[in-house]
Amino acid sequence: MCDVAKEAWRKYLIQLQVNPLWTKALTSGVVAALGEALAQKISGVKKIELRKVLLFSVFGFAYGGPFGHYLHKLMSIIFKGKNDTRTVAKMVLFEQLTSSPCNNLLFMLYYGLVIEGRTWALVKNKIKKDFTPVQLAAWKVQKNKHELV
Repeated sequence: MCDVAKEAWRKYLIQLQVNPLWTKALTSGVVAALGEALAQKISGVKKIELRKVLLFSVFGFAYGGPFGHYLHKLMSIIFKGKNDTRTVAKMVLFEQLTSSPCNNLLFMLYYGLVIEGRTWALVKNKIKKDFTPVQLAAWKVQKNKHELV
């Protein structure tokens, strides 16, 4: 079995080189779908809501993968492809101050309007109420595996 996994991983890495955008989009879609299905199971649902799983997958495929692909291409231009610790820290800061809020806002819009099918007015009010706490939670640093700062 280990050889099968190693071979699959090798082929995946080749696809990342040959077809990076499609590979990242597909990976993001699959991971989003699996994450939603697992979240539903953990929450105790009796039957997985396939519609929600599919809609999460669409978000990952159409937005998450491509956005991450192009964001990292842009950052490699901005930061001139450097990989030293200081540059990586700057890249993380750049990503957290620019794309993190945009990603959270877009996801909240998508979740409310598309996945939950709520009206614009309800979604707008939910975002006004919850966006800041969501973003602040995204910026928290985990001190240890049991406690958030």
